Amino acid sequence: MKQFVLVTAGIYGMLSVILGAFGAHAFKKILSPEKLISFDTGVRYQMYHAIVLLIIGLALSFASSIEKWSAICIIIGVFLFSFSIYFLAFSEYWNINLRFLGPVTPIGGMFMIAGWLMLILYFIKNKIL
Repeated sequence: MKQFVLVTAGIYGMLSVILGAFGAHAFKKILSPEKLISFDTGVRYQMYHAIVLLIIGLALSFASSIEKWSAICIIIGVFLFSFSIYFLAFSEYWNINLRFLGPVTPIGGMFMIAGWLMLILYFIKNKIL
């Protein structure tokens, strides 16, 4: 589990740098300012949580289910949240109706919140706070 979390953190971090660079340069030419702001939100949240996953992967032992599920929820949440935003940002450019992805973004956000909540509960249970 630890290796999976660390590798996922690395992939999410790397992709956020790549996508952020494209967003700052190449995508400015093809996305509206509103879509670019939305795209940037996805990139920022992906990077924030890549860092969190890196810390979790290095700091936790994953001996308990709450540790495992906190990481899993964050991984799923980032994927659903950020990648749905990326696709929605490009839907006009690709001329494809991807509105069905609209509800996926908040579901991803709820997974991220659940991951954070489980981390808080883990900290309280283990008297880390």
